[in-house]
Amino acid sequence: MPHRTHRLVPGPAGRIHLVEQGSGPLVLLLHGFPESWYSWRHQLPVLAAAGYRAVAVDVRGYGRSSKPEAVAAYRMTELVEDNAAVVEALGERSAVVVGHDWGATIAAHSALLRPDVFHAVALLSVPYTPPGGPRPSEVFARLGGEEEFYVSYFQEPGRAEREIEPDVRGWLAGFYAALSADTMPTADAHLMPADPHFVAPGGRLRDRFPADRLPGWLTEDDLDVYAAEFERTGLTGALNRYRAMDRDWKDLAAHAGAAIRQPSLFLGGTLDASTTWLSDAIDAFPTTLPGLRGAHLLDGCGHWIQQERPEEVGRHLTDWLGSVVAGR
Repeated sequence: MPHRTHRLVPGPAGRIHLVEQGSGPLVLLLHGFPESWYSWRHQLPVLAAAGYRAVAVDVRGYGRSSKPEAVAAYRMTELVEDNAAVVEALGERSAVVVGHDWGATIAAHSALLRPDVFHAVALLSVPYTPPGGPRPSEVFARLGGEEEFYVSYFQEPGRAEREIEPDVRGWLAGFYAALSADTMPTADAHLMPADPHFVAPGGRLRDRFPADRLPGWLTEDDLDVYAAEFERTGLTGALNRYRAMDRDWKDLAAHAGAAIRQPSLFLGGTLDASTTWLSDAIDAFPTTLPGLRGAHLLDGCGHWIQQERPEEVGRHLTDWLGSVVAGR
C-alpha cells in the first residue's frame, strides 16, 4: 500500500494543500465544517487499495491551503474553480468528486458548473438542493422563533470566532459530540436538552453542546489533530463559507432548479439533522439527480458519517465507483 503524500499545488487563491494516496482514476475528497483533509483518513487507504488515486484536499480557508481575507473569496464559484485547478495540477483531465457536509454542497456545484471536469459525484450527509428559491439569509433568519439558528449566528464576522477561539479544542469536542450518534442529545422528551443547532438570546452555541465526553469515532489524538489546525489558522476562513451564501444565491441564479445529470450517490445518517430536515430534497432526487445510482441512509448514524461508519462508507463508495468507472 503506498504511503500518503502531502502536496501543495497552485490554485486561484494561492496554494491548495492536499493529501494523496494510490494510483488510478482520480477521486477528489472534500471535507466540511469544521474539519480538514483528515476527515478522510479512513477512506484514503481503502480507495487506494481499490485502485484509485484518492486525493483529500484542505478546502480554501482550512489547514495549509490559502486563506483570503475577503468573504467574497469563499463564494461557491471560487471553490469550484479550486477543485478544477487541483485536477489540472495533478495532470488529470477529469475526476470523480466526493464531498461531506459543506464539501457535499461544493462537490454538487462542482459537478453542476464543471461537468467537463467532474464526471460523477457522491454526496455525504447533505443532499443536493438546486440553486434558487428565497435568499438564504432570510430563510435562516425565520428559523427558531425567539432563538437563532446556527447559520445566522455565524453570519456576523468575528462573533463566532470570539466564542470558539479562546478554547478551540473544547469547542470542537462539543460540536462533534452534539452531532454524533452516540453522544448527541437524547431523543427522550424528559431528558433532551434544547437543540444544539440554535442559540438562546444572549447565549452561545456551545451552551448546548454535550460536555466531558467524546464520540466513539473521535480519539484524543484525532481531536488534537483538528484542534492544532484551527488553533494555528483561526476559524474565520472556515466560517466565511457561511457568510458567502447570499453571494452564491446571486451568482447561481441562472442555474435555478438545475439538475445534476452525472452518475451520483448519496449517503446519509438516519440520526443526522441534515437528512431529516432536508428529507424533501432526498425525495426530489429522481428530478434533481436523474443519474442517481444509489441512496443509502445508515441506520443509527449521525452527521460525521465517514468517521462514524468508515467501513460502510468505504464499501458503498468502492461499489459505486466500480460501476461509475466501468461505465465510462
